[in-house]
Amino acid sequence: MPLDVSNDVRRVVAGAVEDIPPGQRRIIVPFRGRAGIGVFNINGEFHALRNLCPHKLGPLCVGRVSGRPVAAAPPSTYQANLEIVRDGEIIRCPWHLWEFDIASGECLVDPKMRVKTYPVAIEDGMVVVYADPADLPPPPPGHDRAVQASGLLVEES
Repeated sequence: MPLDVSNDVRRVVAGAVEDIPPGQRRIIVPFRGRAGIGVFNINGEFHALRNLCPHKLGPLCVGRVSGRPVAAAPPSTYQANLEIVRDGEIIRCPWHLWEFDIASGECLVDPKMRVKTYPVAIEDGMVVVYADPADLPPPPPGHDRAVQASGLLVEES
């Protein structure tokens, strides 16, 4: 079922569902200095983030995906009982190690910051991202409804 999105978005087919298995990601649409979009499969649920850390503009979506360490006591004690929670749901920017929730874009270091997220849908077995045109390459002159961008199908909505 298609998402209800405004007219100022473009539909980007990231690939077949089976091409992005759980725990994996794909970065799509990098173009002329634009950051691109990271598409993540977290336990069968797809999420899309702008590949640009809002802290210092690093390539966020190439960072390490992991969880958050949680301790029952300060780590300096013998009873810290350190455990990792939400494994596979947090991405860490490779530049300064700021962490973000992949599903919401929320920054776990500074709650005032967040990374841009995009709606994602599964349509006919394909992972489809509804992206802001400013984050995508411009359509070629005289294009019809669909064009190829970085090897991906991009359509005007």
